[in-house]
Amino acid sequence: REQSLRGAAGPSCRVFFSTIPKTVTPGAARHLDLLPALRDNCAMALPPGFLDELRSRTSIGDVAGRKVVWDMRKSNQAKGDLWAPCPFHQEKTASFHVEDRKGFYYCFGCHAKGDIFKFVQETENVGFMEAVEILAREAGMAMPAPDPQAREKADRRTELAAATEAAVQHFRLQLKTQSAAAARDYLDGRGLSAATLERFEIGFAPNQRQGTFQALTGKGIEAEKLDATGLCTTPDDGGAPYDAFRDRIIFPIRDPRGVVIGFGGRAMDPNARAKYLNSRETELFDKGRALYNHAPAREAAGQGQALIVAEGYMDVIALSQAGFEASVAPLGTAVTEEQLRLIWKMADEPIIALDGDKAGLRAAMRLIDIALPMLVPGKTLRFALMPEGQDPDDILRSQGAGAMQAILDQAQPMVALLWRRETEGKTFDTPERKAALDQTLRQAIARIPDPSVRHHYGQAINDLRWQAFRNAPKGRMRRGFDAGPSEATQAAKGSALAGGAFDENSLRIGLILAGLLHHPALIDDFEAELERLDAADPGQIALTDYLLATNLRDKEAIFEEIKAKNLGAALEGLLGQRHLIIHSWIRAPDRADTAKLCLAEEFAKLAARRGIEHELSEGREEIAASDGSSHLRWRLNQAVETRQAAEQPQTSDGTGDTHDLEEIRARFRNVVQDAGKNIKEG
Repeated sequence: REQSLRGAAGPSCRVFFSTIPKTVTPGAARHLDLLPALRDNCAMALPPGFLDELRSRTSIGDVAGRKVVWDMRKSNQAKGDLWAPCPFHQEKTASFHVEDRKGFYYCFGCHAKGDIFKFVQETENVGFMEAVEILAREAGMAMPAPDPQAREKADRRTELAAATEAAVQHFRLQLKTQSAAAARDYLDGRGLSAATLERFEIGFAPNQRQGTFQALTGKGIEAEKLDATGLCTTPDDGGAPYDAFRDRIIFPIRDPRGVVIGFGGRAMDPNARAKYLNSRETELFDKGRALYNHAPAREAAGQGQALIVAEGYMDVIALSQAGFEASVAPLGTAVTEEQLRLIWKMADEPIIALDGDKAGLRAAMRLIDIALPMLVPGKTLRFALMPEGQDPDDILRSQGAGAMQAILDQAQPMVALLWRRETEGKTFDTPERKAALDQTLRQAIARIPDPSVRHHYGQAINDLRWQAFRNAPKGRMRRGFDAGPSEATQAAKGSALAGGAFDENSLRIGLILAGLLHHPALIDDFEAELERLDAADPGQIALTDYLLATNLRDKEAIFEEIKAKNLGAALEGLLGQRHLIIHSWIRAPDRADTAKLCLAEEFAKLAARRGIEHELSEGREEIAASDGSSHLRWRLNQAVETRQAAEQPQTSDGTGDTHDLEEIRARFRNVVQDAGKNIKEG
């Protein structure tokens, strides 16, 4: 491959070839994949990084989609795996294959292949620079003005890349020396295998002022280039250069094309001023536009793995070693707009896996502000917050990959984090406070440019708002925001469970909780519904929280644990309710199937009743704002029909009791009449 590219690359790239070690490891060999890109920069005299930026802003799937018709039976658009009849030869079968996330195409019939530039060249019958101009115009990028120094810049980047590649080999050799014994012990203690050390090319920088400088200059690399790559620093007073990384474990950072653009270093000295240190900004390295483990993660995400965005090097390495190979990390900073664009190019719904501390939560909240103005249909973020005080590496070492997967499976949508940010720890016990919350959320949602996404965010926020305030006691949010299980537990003895003061919703919730307590094997089947139960009574809140938290599935063990947690009064109050006596399936351990059906029906009835109450509330507001009586009547009919279907099961003779239905209709008529009267008088 080297020989085939030498001639095409031109003399400026031969410097690069001359620096390739005669024996290269699999990790070091990956930089050969970047040679076509270097050749493009050298031959076409474009500014360094321009083509990579253009590739990141364009999609070969979109460009090729204007020339072909995708075979939807064979294609998997979610993974960027696209198939169509080839545009380069006549055929009826779909043999033209595009890997959108990798940016390449190949025809299994005529063997045409290339990247997005080659596709435009071939289909538009233009040269390379004309293809670049076409794509740049579509991407909204201005073509750079002619720069006579561009070729020199490209040559220089090639030489700097050769210096960083030589540094990788030096650091890796140093990890095997006696001076790196403590570093090897540390890596062993973190559970990193020999294959992982090889895969990530982890090395070591000895605690020497000029160790790296002398080793690399001894191989013919100029001191100025070591300074330009950030490997060494030259004092302002003109003194001798000194190593940037000393007594640190080294993590090479490669760009998507495989070039080593910088390094990260973890200090071995616990008293070091910075635990982690990155290369400074250089001609190669812009930490706000790069991701650690970018290329391997892109490939794994293209094969169907969920893309995980972690905080640091060790998190990514631990995740990859555990099988989560589609993992990346920003380089010592919060995720930037440019990094988010790169992330979304790899996956539509990446999972942000942040440390379970205040800093991790703050990082999640900052990312929301960055992402909102960039949201478009199909692109979003999900957030998996680790347990407090732990990061993904901690979870994997202590609990294994299964525990990590469970956390990822429970990742929350971004709208849930937005709601949490604006409500957690706050009290909304006055109209003014609720209005301030509404204003804050409207301002956040207004930053979403796409009207469809903005509309659905508004709907989701309305749903969360209703769930939070609908059944909440005065002065506090519902369970999970500013009132925890301890508060509910303290209030359990004085709750309505002991006094029997229930409305219909409370009676139904009590029936559901009693059913699950006697049939705990069904908790997993109704976990999602249980999370949305929205109990208002403190005792019911406490028992709901307990059922969601416990891992026990044996009734007797559950009852004992409830008593041990000082929830005995709440349990006794619940099970002592008279209306439970008529439901024989509750206390019959051999009727689990019947219990499952009955619980599903009770959850459906509860949802239907709350829906009709929601319609009543919104109906009042809408009539006050407009004369939309016909729209209100339509909503009334829809809501009543929905509730009737859920809450009026047929009796054995095929009839049903319509008393509740007529009651609801009467309440709606009163709403309409009152509103009409107010409008007329106003």
